[in-house]
Amino acid sequence: MSAVLEQVAARDAVLVTGADLAEQALALLAGYDVVYAGKTPDEEALVALARQHQPVAIIARYGRITERVLAASGKLRVVSKHGTGIDTIDVDAAKARGIAVRAAAGANAPAVAEHTWALILACAKAVPQLDRRMHDGHWDKATHKSLELRGRTLGLVGLGAIGARVAAVGQALGMRVIAHDPFARATPEGIDLLPLADVIAGADVLSLHCPLTKDNANMLNADTLATMRPGAIVVNTARGGLIDEAALAAALRSGALRAAGLDSFQVEPFAPGHPFTGIANAILSPHIGGVTDDAYVGMGTAAAQNVLAVLEQQA
Repeated sequence: MSAVLEQVAARDAVLVTGADLAEQALALLAGYDVVYAGKTPDEEALVALARQHQPVAIIARYGRITERVLAASGKLRVVSKHGTGIDTIDVDAAKARGIAVRAAAGANAPAVAEHTWALILACAKAVPQLDRRMHDGHWDKATHKSLELRGRTLGLVGLGAIGARVAAVGQALGMRVIAHDPFARATPEGIDLLPLADVIAGADVLSLHCPLTKDNANMLNADTLATMRPGAIVVNTARGGLIDEAALAAALRSGALRAAGLDSFQVEPFAPGHPFTGIANAILSPHIGGVTDDAYVGMGTAAAQNVLAVLEQQA
């Protein structure tokens, strides 16, 4: 019995910065002890857990994987993102320590693309506003006019797995699609690749699908928003840091923009009283674009597979 206990105790640990992981992912990690950090782990909690359990891998769901977190485990070999965006991971610090960083590329692409269109249509058709008015007993048929998307221009920043799906729906609706993506390996038929400034200025609906980097932080700011078409729609299901929130709030309040559909924010979760909560034409969701039953499994299994691939390669 003691030998068995010693064998179990000696197993390497995988730290999950969240409260759960899909059963299919856990099955892949059956040879490791999986440690959960809880729903909203902060840096101190992650450092403490990493020091205590000395994980060989971290599956990053929530919280930031800082240099202190990376340094807390001398056995750490890989940080695997439970999703696609790795901006919450200090990639430079990981590289300096020889720690691999991997993302579950494409695992939640269908879910995010669908949510993008939910926000676009909600903005164009004013669905949340009309719903509230109906519940309050109003019938606005005589005064309301929605935006018809056929013949309008859909501008995409990022043409990867998500952006390409969003583009296909736009084309099916009869929209012209323009895009900016300097890293695009292939351009779907019928899409015009343009400089970023031209996409921002030429879009009736501008949708962001790129990772957040030092170079593109606040790409939508007072200056670039001022170049947009009157009554345009902005949708962000990527990263909040891509948008100067104060500038966007001002553009929405002034009526320069018709609406914005936002699933990502500069600081998450944002505090009560955030300026967007008082703007009727800001349609908000709590960064759940990629959260579906299918995506949960896909991201979890991809993250686990990335962990195993790195650890097996280094074995």
